[in-house]
Amino acid sequence: MNKKMKKERELRAINGFVMLSLTLMFLAVSIYGVVKSVPVLIIAGALLFFVSLPGYAVVNPNESLVLTLFGEYKGTILKNGFWWFNPLMSRKKISLKARNFNSDTLKVNDKIGNPILIGAVVVWRVQDTYDAAFEVDDYNQFVVVQTDAAIRKLAGMYPYDDIEDEGADITLREGGEEVNKQLEKEISERLKIAGIEVLEARINYLAYATEIAGAMLKRQQAVAIIAARKKIVEGAVSMVEMALRELSENKIVDMDEERKAQMVSNLMVVLTSDKDVTPVVNTGTIY
Repeated sequence: MNKKMKKERELRAINGFVMLSLTLMFLAVSIYGVVKSVPVLIIAGALLFFVSLPGYAVVNPNESLVLTLFGEYKGTILKNGFWWFNPLMSRKKISLKARNFNSDTLKVNDKIGNPILIGAVVVWRVQDTYDAAFEVDDYNQFVVVQTDAAIRKLAGMYPYDDIEDEGADITLREGGEEVNKQLEKEISERLKIAGIEVLEARINYLAYATEIAGAMLKRQQAVAIIAARKKIVEGAVSMVEMALRELSENKIVDMDEERKAQMVSNLMVVLTSDKDVTPVVNTGTIY
């Protein structure tokens, strides 16, 4: 993809302090005309004085001034300072500072259709003042609308988690930087038309929608319990196997298959039970 051509061009304005001396000189000429009763000097001096006044402007650091003359773009003052330009030009101030946009929490559907709540924070700034001023109606509102659209698209690209989509390589909940990079890419492509550079974009809120949050929480708890039980059973089998092997190798007791089965049953109950087991002492034979 070819890099977008920058339409912005810098306007070289006249130093405001230089023009201020001329403006004061016009005022002095008008005053001199009043003193000497010369109508021509009075009118000419006053006219030039008042006409020159609207041409002054102060451009602060990280600000710009977009200038047009009768509907034609003449350029942008990018250097900060005190400047004078053609008083007939229309002006529009555009900030070049980095700004944060914290989106509203949106209710959308993820890749597999689950309703979720998602929000993002975007750090952006104007890179091309021409595009920001003339390619869109209101670049601030454009950032809001296009960011929301990008968030909705991102949510539809990935599942919330891999409980229902076990084959998902990336999920919204665990995707981390990969998901944030995709979000930044989506927003950058949408805001490029407005001459806006996206410095950073990341998800700052993510949850299931209220109507399914309780059910999904129970499901997550069930999955966690199953995973924990699996580990417990694996550990219990290992311990029973070790106990039988140690008893046999050390010849502590000689058990037939029925006794081994009974011992395995008792050990598995003790090791896998989620409650404390109450021991029973057998005072007779093991049978």
